[in-house]
Amino acid sequence: LAAVLGLVFGYVALYAAKGAALHRRSGTLFVYAMVTMGLMGAALAIVHDKQPASNAPVGVLTAYLVVTALTTVRPRSAASRRLDLGLMLVALTVGLTLFASGTVAAASPKGTLNGMPAAPFFVFGLFALLASAGDVRMIRSGGLQGAARLRRHLWRMCFALFLGAASFFLGPTRRIPEVMRVPALLPIPVLLVVATMLYWLWRVRSRRSVRGVAGLAPRSPASLTPSREAI
Repeated sequence: LAAVLGLVFGYVALYAAKGAALHRRSGTLFVYAMVTMGLMGAALAIVHDKQPASNAPVGVLTAYLVVTALTTVRPRSAASRRLDLGLMLVALTVGLTLFASGTVAAASPKGTLNGMPAAPFFVFGLFALLASAGDVRMIRSGGLQGAARLRRHLWRMCFALFLGAASFFLGPTRRIPEVMRVPALLPIPVLLVVATMLYWLWRVRSRRSVRGVAGLAPRSPASLTPSREAI
């Protein structure tokens, strides 16, 4: 239920007018749904021994992505800085755990760990470590402003939606209602997330300010206040 709601709210937030009430509400609900899905999925993978070496850390990684995307556009405070530090440690732990699992898989006779090849462990582990490094840079700089802040929010939200969409549409077909089981069409929702993310990242990067991107009309990026920049 959390996964389906996460997909619905995620696609609504992805294509709603940026900065509008619908975008903010659906985006917040998307975060709640994805955190529930990610953490419950990680717990169930461990309890039922369903590829816990990969499912558990990637579930935690998904929850981490949406939480950090949300905190990025929230007002900064002493509590948020402590939260940023804690979340950075979460991403670091996930990355190191995945690299350790990948090393075990690569060293095994079959090159797998519980049927999973080493490559996905290293790919997701590297991604988690890079995200953690981004957290370190943000914490050291005292927070982000303007376009940099929006880029961090955009790619983390979109990548979490990509993980959910890929798991649903490209996973076992039994998850898909029979009326939707058209192999040629199933990759489209996943590719749309990637294309839309790249478009918005390009649009933010190509503008000298964030005016018109997030429903804002500031005089300059430096004039943005947290309450008006929140998405």
